[in-house]
Amino acid sequence: MRFLELMTTDGCHLCEHAIAVLQAGLSPGDAEVDLVDIAYEDALIEQYGTRIPVLREPASGRELDWPFGVDELHRFLAAQPSA
Repeated sequence: MRFLELMTTDGCHLCEHAIAVLQAGLSPGDAEVDLVDIAYEDALIEQYGTRIPVLREPASGRELDWPFGVDELHRFLAAQPSA
């Protein structure tokens, strides 16, 4: 199973929209998504503070920046990581 992280924080209304896209676009078994609250790490705040929500695939380092919809999510999941 693929493992993904959604960079987020409390009170982020765009993050709520991103979660809805993930719920609509992922079928059970497609991926496990961990919500990562950037507020607890200064490095994450610096990297993602003005960009959240960002969907990240830790294994490859690839990122999908907001705004994204179901179609963009599917393209992100279908793309092979660059070597």
